Amino acid sequence: MNKFAKLLGYDPVEKQTNVKTEIIAGIVTFLAMAYILTVNPAQILVGMENAGAYWPSVFMATAIGAVIGTLLMAFVAKMPLAQASGMGLNSLLGGLIAMWAATSYGVRFTIGQAFAMVLISGIIFLLLSVVKIKGKTFRELVFDGMPVAVRSAISVGIGLFIAYIGFQNAGVVVFNSYTQVGFVDLTNWGLQIVNYGNPPAFAAKTAVVALIGLFLIAILDKLKVKGSVIFGILGATIVGIPFGVTNIDALTNAEGWMFWKNFANFFTSENSVFCSFTDVFKTGFPSESIFTVIMVIITMCMIDMFDTMGTIVGCCGGNRVLSDENDKPHNYGKIMMSDAIATCAGAVVGTSTVTTFVESGAGVSAGGRTGLTALSTACMFFLAMFVMPIFQVIPSAATASALIYVGVLMMKNNIKSVDFSTAINATSAFLTIVVMVLSYSITKGIGVGLVSYTVMSAILYLVELIIACVKKTEKPKWNISVISIIVSLLFCVYFFVPTNLF
Repeated sequence: MNKFAKLLGYDPVEKQTNVKTEIIAGIVTFLAMAYILTVNPAQILVGMENAGAYWPSVFMATAIGAVIGTLLMAFVAKMPLAQASGMGLNSLLGGLIAMWAATSYGVRFTIGQAFAMVLISGIIFLLLSVVKIKGKTFRELVFDGMPVAVRSAISVGIGLFIAYIGFQNAGVVVFNSYTQVGFVDLTNWGLQIVNYGNPPAFAAKTAVVALIGLFLIAILDKLKVKGSVIFGILGATIVGIPFGVTNIDALTNAEGWMFWKNFANFFTSENSVFCSFTDVFKTGFPSESIFTVIMVIITMCMIDMFDTMGTIVGCCGGNRVLSDENDKPHNYGKIMMSDAIATCAGAVVGTSTVTTFVESGAGVSAGGRTGLTALSTACMFFLAMFVMPIFQVIPSAATASALIYVGVLMMKNNIKSVDFSTAINATSAFLTIVVMVLSYSITKGIGVGLVSYTVMSAILYLVELIIACVKKTEKPKWNISVISIIVSLLFCVYFFVPTNLF
């Protein structure tokens, strides 16, 4: 094995893989998360007066942030995981700089101030990944201190969450004014939905295309066809052409191919977000917003930490090539370090918090086992900066079919390991899974599950202690770790303290 392969942790025997599988898995991961290249600028710049002027630089920053973060996963963590600007966090950032920010937060922040908060959260995150207590970093202590009931439910919750994203992206699940969500009306082919950066598409048609792609993936997987996921994505893209879901106009848009203009403007234009955080050295933060700034930074740290933890457990847990017998991913500390450094780098280039993507599960399901998968994904993001029109052709309905199937596999592989042994374990595990999906947040799911477990277990201990004292029997065992208590308190702050208090 050559030295380069060792840098990526590639060992075909130990990792039960080969170069072809790793590269295909990397491409699958990219195709599943490529939507972020167009979605992220829209989320960050929503509500800005001159959003169009900033769009090219935010697109470039999104791609560069993904390349840096995913390369860190490839060479530092040596794991088949990919990073990019996190959904949810980009909406938070967009809310800080939007025209209506003063209504929500009491003050409106500049782009530079917003990215400065991202950078500070990344630095704090990095310190938590480096500083060790009794030989373990704080983030490792958090993982080890998590109750098994909550930890075992994360993978299933992540799987359902990924599938839910896929259903929404394809318009299979749509908004309903009475029940909030509902199944698409397959008799109404004229209903329009937002197609994640692409022109609006007919919901019924996108749903059918996604389901066709899903069925194709499942059939090919049953036939043990290597790369079934990518073939399903490509098949759905082709089927989408006559359906009017796949838009090939981007291939003929000459302006879209002028990548050199985007590169030049990214480093020189006054409308570039590159290193915009340096404005804070001149202006600082608004004096009346200090508490808001602190709470936003804490929120970013909390979301990044637990989204990443949940994502990597969900993608790697249950797979003994990628995790240990406790479902703790290999190179856990290095994964977290890579994530923290990527967040800092993302703030510098001008994008929201760069975090590990749940869509990495698509590549793992396609056979990705080493850093070579991540390297392949990073290369695809790099190429996307030059040939974005090609990737714009792949509709969200096609990638949605892959996300839904990843949810199928994660449910299939992990549901048996969920700890339903006691009423408290079952309730906290259930809340972890359900809240994660229904709140559209990995962090909130973990938080609700952990807080509920801690509260119920503490109350149970007090009741059993009183009974033991009355009956003069052996005292009950205290089974809540110090870490669980500390993190539960932090989550209570996260849940109950508004970010717009002063």
